[in-house]
Amino acid sequence: MRNLFILCIVIWMTGCSTSSRVRHSTVPPPPATKGGGYYLDDGPGDKPPADLKNIPDAVPRQEPPNPYANRPYQIAGVSYVPVSEPLNFRQQGIASWYGKRFHGKPTSSGETYNMYAMTAAHPTLPIPSYAKVTSVESGKSVIVRINDRGPFHSDRVIDLSYTAAYKLGFLDRGSAEVIVESIGPQTEQIQYNLAPEIAAKPDQNSVVRESTNKPGFYVQLGAFGNPENAQKLLARARETLDIPAQLAQVTLVSGLHRVKLGPFANLDEAKNWVENIHSVLGISAITLKP
Repeated sequence: MRNLFILCIVIWMTGCSTSSRVRHSTVPPPPATKGGGYYLDDGPGDKPPADLKNIPDAVPRQEPPNPYANRPYQIAGVSYVPVSEPLNFRQQGIASWYGKRFHGKPTSSGETYNMYAMTAAHPTLPIPSYAKVTSVESGKSVIVRINDRGPFHSDRVIDLSYTAAYKLGFLDRGSAEVIVESIGPQTEQIQYNLAPEIAAKPDQNSVVRESTNKPGFYVQLGAFGNPENAQKLLARARETLDIPAQLAQVTLVSGLHRVKLGPFANLDEAKNWVENIHSVLGISAITLKP
């Protein structure tokens, strides 16, 4: 019994030591089964939000680099050197996702991991930065914010949040082949109407290319990698809030479909719409200044 007790203590200490060095497990996900494949004791939360499909994609914006999360590092004897300028970064490989095992715990950036936000972990992309992730099988895309490091396994290129994996359609399998492309804020925009009731009207289904917005203030309801999700939100907002057709639009910026209202003549008018949207739809819209 004494020897058995000592053995248990050794195993427990070894587990603690390993978990302190490696945030993500280096064990690959088990093969897909009827119940899905996850990291060890990982998986979906007990009560995931009912409106996951309506959670907007991350919106690329200029952010200062994290002073600690972008240093070279080693995991399990493998060296990683984060890139400082991910221009034209494109990578194809296997994506996995991480959930309740890490939910609420610190990420490599120091932020708290939220499995229901549109975030991801990548071994070398800058923290923070943004990436467009496309499913090779379905063609669906999402935009995620890189705020964590991982996965630390040669078979995988990115770890997505629960919601990002849900939107790409591989929660039950645990992994899927994807294309990862770095993206950032750009000025060139394409504006077009996507809501079915708008597209049916004459001369409102055309694509208008613009380098800048028309003068005025705008309100952004959300941003999506998949244009169908932007279409659904725009249609829902128009139907619920009785928004005039000329104010409703989707702006495509570097692969990101932004649902916007405007232009408004002054900031107060735009803020009134922000409050209306939050009160009726429960969406935290933002005001975009000209």
